[in-house]
Amino acid sequence: MANQDGIFKIKGTLGGVTFYKTKDGHLVREKGGIDKKRMAKDPAFKRTRENGSEFGRAGTYGKYLRSAFRPMLNNTSDKRVVSRLVKQLMALIKTDTVNARGERTPVAGDFEMLRGFDFNSNGLLGNTLYVPYNATIDRASGAVSLELPELVPEQMISAPAGTTHFKIVTGASEVDFQAGNSLTVYTGTAEIPWDNTPMAALALDLALTPASTLPLVLLLGVEFYQEINGVFYMLNNGSFNALAIVNLNKQ
Repeated sequence: MANQDGIFKIKGTLGGVTFYKTKDGHLVREKGGIDKKRMAKDPAFKRTRENGSEFGRAGTYGKYLRSAFRPMLNNTSDKRVVSRLVKQLMALIKTDTVNARGERTPVAGDFEMLRGFDFNSNGLLGNTLYVPYNATIDRASGAVSLELPELVPEQMISAPAGTTHFKIVTGASEVDFQAGNSLTVYTGTAEIPWDNTPMAALALDLALTPASTLPLVLLLGVEFYQEINGVFYMLNNGSFNALAIVNLNKQ
């Protein structure tokens, strides 16, 4: 691997050499690799095929999970959330003790490992909200609840510079990782002043399908706004908004 030098930066493959751009700058490397047909059939690459299959499955599950909460992620996510989520799902796959290697899935593993996953590494929920919360899922009734105690915003919510208001948001979803479908419900507060005025205890309730047989996932988030002439603008395009998985129920 080498750096590209000069005024003009090239992208693509030329004469067996690949030119590409990364976060580290414009790089160049010699094209190479194993023949695809050999990779697909050669017994020597069986482990490679198994690893590739599971990596692809982690990517698919991550895509379905992100799609389930797309409206929330549009306001709260970082540029590397996809790779971070896939990494976490690969860790789940390795805890699957039911399926054979190459066929393992995140849901068949320790699904609880997703609890606490932050969708924005620049706005971790644990570094944003400093009060205990109660996040419950009742699969039988489909009732989902997020409860916060009374709090003083300036003391218990860490906000970026320029914040005048914030919202507490939550979403719950039934995610079908096989079909790629989901049923998601959302709710949240209105804009609340970020000051020393105590905020009353809060209960946000959602309803999913009673006795659903699908994995259930609950998210909690904090969004920051700046009020200008009576209009609320999301601060820094949501760069510091927090959003994390706070509860889940596999089945």
